[in-house]
Amino acid sequence: MTQALTAPGMTIGGAAATASATIGVVNPATGAVFAEAPDCTREQLDAAFDAAANAFTTWRRDEDARREALRACAKAIVERANDIAPILTAEQGKPLGDAVREVHTGAAWLNYYADLELPREIIKDDENSLVEVVRRPLGPVAAITPWNFPLTMAFWKIAPALRAGNTVVIKPSPYTPLSTLLIGEILRDVLPAGVVNAVSGGDELGRWMTSHPLARKISFTGSVETGKHVAASAAPDLKRVTLELGGNDAAIVLDDADVSAIAGKIFWSAFANNGQVCAAVKRVYVPEALHDDLVEALAAQARAVKVGEGTTEGVQLGPVNNRPQYERVSGLVADALAGGAKAAAGGSALTVGEGGGYFFEPTVLAGLSDGARIVDEEQFGPALPVVAYRDLEATVERVNAGRFGLGGSVWSGDGDRAADVAARLDVGTAWVNTHLSLSPAQPFGGAKWSGIGVENGPWGLYGFTETRVIHRAR
Repeated sequence: MTQALTAPGMTIGGAAATASATIGVVNPATGAVFAEAPDCTREQLDAAFDAAANAFTTWRRDEDARREALRACAKAIVERANDIAPILTAEQGKPLGDAVREVHTGAAWLNYYADLELPREIIKDDENSLVEVVRRPLGPVAAITPWNFPLTMAFWKIAPALRAGNTVVIKPSPYTPLSTLLIGEILRDVLPAGVVNAVSGGDELGRWMTSHPLARKISFTGSVETGKHVAASAAPDLKRVTLELGGNDAAIVLDDADVSAIAGKIFWSAFANNGQVCAAVKRVYVPEALHDDLVEALAAQARAVKVGEGTTEGVQLGPVNNRPQYERVSGLVADALAGGAKAAAGGSALTVGEGGGYFFEPTVLAGLSDGARIVDEEQFGPALPVVAYRDLEATVERVNAGRFGLGGSVWSGDGDRAADVAARLDVGTAWVNTHLSLSPAQPFGGAKWSGIGVENGPWGLYGFTETRVIHRAR
């Protein structure tokens, strides 16, 4: 989709809202602006939070009605999947089939939380007293989402927030605002006014949201740097926060692994969504004896992948989403090559169509060690460094030495042995012979600089609640 698009409006208090100023939305496959999204004013943001606060007073009361509303939301977005997906592809770059799946992923999260019980817990029941623990909602929630999975991350926040009885003001990334605005438009006909409000704008809007006096919780997914600002902004008002931040996930291959059996799994765990996944494999550690075989197997996968505009039939990987990220990936690869690394596959920008898009070859790098920027930092793009090792224990220590702790995986022919190694990783999720395996019921969060709190499952739901004790004397 390269033609101009009329952008959906914002949703404030159940009604459409425009703005006098706009932000240009670039199609990363062409590098050209194809739509203008509203640039929310401070007054409009105040109106959105006022609407959320007003809706909260009644929305919080009826749990069964909330369950039914979530199911209705899921049905509504699935029915519009073919309208939503092309817009998501145009603004994000991912293949159209992946965009359709992302819509259905959002529906899966809505249905999961609609069915999830939130029981009252009885901790004492005797002749003296009945003591119960219940969960109550917080109030209006500020949800701020990233550009890599705009809709998935939106529903990771919206579904549990609404199920718990909260209301939401959501702000998508300025790189990918349109699909979220369309979701807001669709849900206007499903939810009571003010329950979900969708606004768009730049970094200043994010700062207004995180400091807004009516926001009782901030759920943020994005960079470590911005996450620190969010936490600082929330502190004066003691707002609750969930921060899902960066990752530099390592895949550790053990010496008994079957390279031919694991290479494809590791490749797609690293290159899914063009490597733009917070918990993707970002670096691979492999014994020296298996290094060359694994590098070549990964490189063969990279050379076989079809890269192109997301609307083209058969395309598996699209462009990098935005120019700053494209330049970062390009710079990290260039730095690695200048430092002596070898590109077993890729290593360069890629011209697709008439040019102008942010395409980069799927790149597998060998001849690297810790200390190289692309090993130590989060590249968040289609480039994977492979590092040879001799000492497994020292390698685990090196992996744990960094500031990130989102996920990691261990690969072996012996699952028990791999699990023992995985248990020593300082991460939120330790996978064995797989990576990036997620579900609505599985908590997701990180250690160290990778975040605070978790999303998904009942634990994610609890993050949108406060604990209340009801103590009845007899």
